[in-house]
Amino acid sequence: MLSKIEAKYIQSLYHKKQRDALNLFIVEGVKGVDELLNSHFKVQKIVAVEEWEHPLMGKAPLERVSAEALQKISGLQTANKVLAIAEQQMVQPEKPTTGKIILALDGIQDPGNMGTLIRIADWFGIDTILASADSVELYNPKVIQSTMGSFIRVKVGYGNLAALLADSQVPIYGALLNGASIYQQPAIQEGVLLIGNESKGIHASLMPFINSPVHIPRIGGAESLNAAVAAGILLSHLIKQ
Repeated sequence: MLSKIEAKYIQSLYHKKQRDALNLFIVEGVKGVDELLNSHFKVQKIVAVEEWEHPLMGKAPLERVSAEALQKISGLQTANKVLAIAEQQMVQPEKPTTGKIILALDGIQDPGNMGTLIRIADWFGIDTILASADSVELYNPKVIQSTMGSFIRVKVGYGNLAALLADSQVPIYGALLNGASIYQQPAIQEGVLLIGNESKGIHASLMPFINSPVHIPRIGGAESLNAAVAAGILLSHLIKQ
């Protein structure tokens, strides 16, 4: 049974200031915790209902609680059997390298979008994301939840995108309305796909680095596409089997 102090401690990790201070984050749900326990992340504590079992649950101290108690500390509308606290891993952002495709994210603010973008990168075999410093943090619980475990396989480094993309040795593809049709774009083996902010698009300071602007031709009447949806469509044509 969790004490009030322990419950408040766990609830505090839903706030960025406390996550940063303690260098910890929360993973919720059977799927996410399974991925976590099978990863290289160090798990500090597990809180689970009686019926939750896992072959690797001995990797960290386990606290059994009732479903009601788990719901009280959960950030989900409906708690899913288990919650784990793990140590953050900081990734140093690096300039794009030849022979590799990476995703660059400029000012992505929505946690659901960020998590889905990480999941999309994982789907297409992209293991590196560069994110601007003003993008939502990786360890936001809603981001982690939206990745469905992909945060384990995709490294997300935060930094100054202008400095990281300057003098790039690989092509930089930017999602722009005046770009070439993605349907005519040949498959690539290396490069950066730059996706902009959900409402403002790509920042003006990054425009000079884009040497291969691309866009998704519109057929219907929708005004715009969700950033993650656009990234998925673009990558499906840039990375062809």
